[in-house]
Amino acid sequence: MEYPPQMEYPPQSVETLEVSEQRIHLHLLVVETDSAVRSACEEIAISLGYAVQSTGSLAEARSLLRGHAVDILLVNLPPHGDQGLELITEVKFLCPNIAVIVMTVSGSISVAVEAMRCGAADYITKPFGVDDLSTVLERAATHISVDENSRRLRERLRLSQGMGSMIGRSAEMEKLYRILSKVAQSTHPVLVLGESGSGKELVARTIHTHGPNAHKPFLPVDCGSLVPTLIESELFGYVKGPFTGAIKSKDGLFVSAEGGTVFLDEIGELTLDLQAKLLRALQEREVRPVGATHRVPIKARVVAATNRDLASMVERGSFRKDLFYRLNVVNLRLPPLRDRREDIPLLTAHFLERQSRGRMRKFTLSDDALRTMMHHDWPGNIRELENCVEHACALSSGPVLELGDLPTGLQQQGLEAYRTAAAPPAPPPDHSADVQPLADMERQAILSAVRILDGDKLLAAQLLGIGKTTLYRKLKEYGITDPMCDA
Repeated sequence: MEYPPQMEYPPQSVETLEVSEQRIHLHLLVVETDSAVRSACEEIAISLGYAVQSTGSLAEARSLLRGHAVDILLVNLPPHGDQGLELITEVKFLCPNIAVIVMTVSGSISVAVEAMRCGAADYITKPFGVDDLSTVLERAATHISVDENSRRLRERLRLSQGMGSMIGRSAEMEKLYRILSKVAQSTHPVLVLGESGSGKELVARTIHTHGPNAHKPFLPVDCGSLVPTLIESELFGYVKGPFTGAIKSKDGLFVSAEGGTVFLDEIGELTLDLQAKLLRALQEREVRPVGATHRVPIKARVVAATNRDLASMVERGSFRKDLFYRLNVVNLRLPPLRDRREDIPLLTAHFLERQSRGRMRKFTLSDDALRTMMHHDWPGNIRELENCVEHACALSSGPVLELGDLPTGLQQQGLEAYRTAAAPPAPPPDHSADVQPLADMERQAILSAVRILDGDKLLAAQLLGIGKTTLYRKLKEYGITDPMCDA
């Protein structure tokens, strides 16, 4: 097969390239006016497993896009002319899921930049070789696969009550699921933050089980429950003989994960010395077992979690800033249960169903018990809720869990709420001592006016807005003959 002079191919034959099963169902459309280049692109793509169509006409390309399924569009853009850019804009408007790759001649990078602004995903400059085109197509195929998996996952979430083993349909959890569906498709480090009992390990397991390496091991370690020497040997492994009990070499979790996930719970409890060793392992992608002089490469993904404020610890100098940035590539903050109370019925039903399976009895919750649980703040979060349900099932004498079956603290809270609701309304406050009778106010006004005017009753009546006869009658009723003396 002869290749056009514009394309610099290495000596190996395209027939030796491996065909990936993942590419067999992807459709590629090549739009290139140069027939030699077009044929070469088509042949290379077919050898990689793509279903390929090609054309040298933009008009025919539009027709093919309307009548055929296309996953990737490989289109040539000349240094001058906007027709190719118009095609890209149309494609991204009508079919936003199509990955567009543009071909430009060397020195026309500005054309490629403009194409990226119009929605192109990638570009390649001529002349290019087999490896160059293969790499660009591989990137596009990977992005398509990630986006498709993410869409499928979001659709499953829409039809379910949560994500994997995670339960909840509140707005806070929906936001978390959207982030998880994207994070799970990558292998970047993830830092999970949240209060104790909020489900940080469950989030880590969900990331693993929905990711590309779900078939690989998920290995958790509690950094707060082991002494530093044990954590180091647990993470990095050891060779025979460096300490008592090391009768043979053992791989650490980073090596044992074999490309899976290592979950570092309570990462904030690590000493500064261990933080430095962990940072080196993450940066160099290799570990040195305890007592060894050699290093071992690692491929594990790291998900770390803590209920502590790592940013504040960095400011105080108790946590390394460089390790914090290395772990904090993606940050997930779990909402406490008190901020997602609408999920309490779903979570309670899930725990009741689990208890029902274990006891061969169908448990349900009374209205009073559920109402009390909805108003509780749950400082222990989901772990406390699960413990509460298990406690109630253990004490209940029947299938319906009543308020009296809940832990003592919740019972008291429920009874107080009941008393508050059942108590008669408090009587209105008595302000009678603060209100002066109208007759007393009238008497005081009349006498004060007469006194201020030195006994001039006619002027006093005029200023008070009453008749002189009325004023004399009022003074007679008060038993006052000389207001200047008796007032």
